[in-house]
Amino acid sequence: MAFKTVLCVTEVEHSDQDVRTAAGLCAEVGARLSILIIKFATRPPISAVSALWPEHTRDVIRLERRFREIEALSENIAKLEKRSREIRTLLEAGRAPYDVDTDYCDKGSVGHLLRHRAPYADLTVIGPSLLDDEDLGPLAIDGSLVQSGKPVLVVPHGAKASLRPRRILVGWDSRVETARVVREALPLLCDAEDVRVTLLDPEAAGAENGPGPGTDIAGYFARHGIRVAVDRLPSDVQSLTTVLTQHAIDTSAEMIVMGACGHRRLRERIFGGVTRWIVEKPPLPLFVAR
Repeated sequence: MAFKTVLCVTEVEHSDQDVRTAAGLCAEVGARLSILIIKFATRPPISAVSALWPEHTRDVIRLERRFREIEALSENIAKLEKRSREIRTLLEAGRAPYDVDTDYCDKGSVGHLLRHRAPYADLTVIGPSLLDDEDLGPLAIDGSLVQSGKPVLVVPHGAKASLRPRRILVGWDSRVETARVVREALPLLCDAEDVRVTLLDPEAAGAENGPGPGTDIAGYFARHGIRVAVDRLPSDVQSLTTVLTQHAIDTSAEMIVMGACGHRRLRERIFGGVTRWIVEKPPLPLFVAR
């Protein structure tokens, strides 16, 4: 299965960097680029002392507040339309087919929005500008990765992104999430020249890893024609992400493939495990699914 549709989420005030990154990825593999521009709806604060004022004064305050809301709505819709035109102009010069959509919503609706958009793309790209956005970034990651169940490619600042990486490091631990991300990443893995399956503190006799940790997944890759090497590393009390990052750098990997842990509570989903690593901006492109 190849990547045919790539979703890119951006905000009205973001730079063109994320869009350019996603457009380059699409041009590389002949995929369609789907852009979603989001603008948060805001409400003016309500004065706490208005309840003490006469009824007719409160009516005037309500009316003025409503006028301000309408003005803010009109201004934000105009910003969305302007940004949409700018992005269309930018993409017209490229080689990838595209579509551009906008949405004016509150923060609580972002997850719902992406849960219904991400399933119609093969991959969502989280670019540097979105990673730096403390408001939209975590919500977009949660909506596209956790709620939709589709894979995400995180591209941090300074990273060279490609959907045809030559060297890939796979963090393997026999979990369902890891098996799922491997399946989603097969188009990348099959085209790579060097794939390194890395296990951290594997149990040689563990039922999950089989008689030889990494042997089962190496055999699976081999049947797909993937050239693979297995690395078994001690953690030395360091975190999984720290060890894998350093090993990826040491082996000149161009991408890390990992599964994201599943948690029930929203805050844990956004900031726990591998997904916290995403928010903290990994140094290499990170392909992740759960």
